[in-house]
Amino acid sequence: MVPDAEWVRIRRGLRFGQVFEGTVVKVPRPGVIGIFVDIGLTVGGFVDVALLPDQGEDWPTEGTVAEFEIWWADNRQQIRLKPADSRYLRRDFADYVERFRPGWPSDVGRPVRDPVPPSADELQAALRPDGPSAGYP
Repeated sequence: MVPDAEWVRIRRGLRFGQVFEGTVVKVPRPGVIGIFVDIGLTVGGFVDVALLPDQGEDWPTEGTVAEFEIWWADNRQQIRLKPADSRYLRRDFADYVERFRPGWPSDVGRPVRDPVPPSADELQAALRPDGPSAGYP
């Protein structure tokens, strides 16, 4: 782990979709967990099983050098990545994005910011029985 101030500094320089060349350093349980990737920063990168091919034998192995994009970063000192190479990406990625992260295309290029708790108004709008209004982000 790095000091919190270092993590904040690193995050400020990150953008969704930013591409890093990385080396797969650990594949603890192929087909089950995900892969750990060294992208040259003092914090690690991780690709979740949900973004990788269904079959573990199709995953990149330890030592594989490939390009990875920043997919997500939250309070954990870890950068969530997605493979840039379609060989290492789930086959139905477009459908996955549509279902679980429809804002992804508009996130690309935006800064990775610390998650901010929603305001009371945002919570109320999100919890309305008819769903959030059209103006809700």
